Amino acid sequence: MKLSQVKLVVSDMDGTLLNNQGEVSQNFFNIFEALKKENIHFVAASGRQYFSITDKLNGIANDITIIAENGAITKQQGKDLLLIKIPKEEIKDLILPLRSFDDIEIVLCGKKSAYIETKNESFINFFKEFYTKYKQVEDLTAIDNDDFLKIAVYCKHGSEEQLYPHIKHLEADYKVKVSGQVWLDISHQNANKGFALSQLQKNLGITTEETMVFGDYNNDLEMMERSYYSYAMENAHPNVKKAARFITKSNNEAGVEMVLASLLEKIKLYKQG
Repeated sequence: MKLSQVKLVVSDMDGTLLNNQGEVSQNFFNIFEALKKENIHFVAASGRQYFSITDKLNGIANDITIIAENGAITKQQGKDLLLIKIPKEEIKDLILPLRSFDDIEIVLCGKKSAYIETKNESFINFFKEFYTKYKQVEDLTAIDNDDFLKIAVYCKHGSEEQLYPHIKHLEADYKVKVSGQVWLDISHQNANKGFALSQLQKNLGITTEETMVFGDYNNDLEMMERSYYSYAMENAHPNVKKAARFITKSNNEAGVEMVLASLLEKIKLYKQG
């Protein structure tokens, strides 16, 4: 495989492109401009809300593709390329059992907005890092004027150990993903970053051999399969390190930027013959 043939770069946000303070480095924006000159398309693929991703990547959002809500929605220049919804009539059946768990918070993620019932200020302050547009409501099951992309569940004691074993049975009908240390997402079966990426690759006529992917958590596993140049961050979940072909430095050490700088150098050398 030749690194110089890469045409598509896909990166997760939290724990990958963002440092632990939730920041994108200025160096990334410089590298992005260099990628753009080489006609390499960039994709931000995250469990985050679409509006949160555009905030983080303000200035380049119209030049990239955004896969948000773990693949439930893909947008380019504000237009929907893919929308995978949970049927409205199934929302109540999912939320009611979740209310029986202690020490969790439920976020209903709609296309227009996120919705929460909680009045816990500590959680809301944390939650606002990931959801730019949100509304506090009395009853999540009573909302009917939005398309629902996923249900995100916050479990402060650890989503993988404390929550996932109790709702794993939902995997018979839904995509259940541990997407962070304290987050677990419930989506339509087809809503994952890998499926969204596969549809984008078809639209763009780009192969897995021409795709580079970066990720750190279990919600990145499917998109690792869609790329020959699959990179796990040094801080990645063991499952992701096992699935990826390569490992780069951690998100706090600019691991994504390091690989992309190397990619640009390889392209430069290739052009020079």
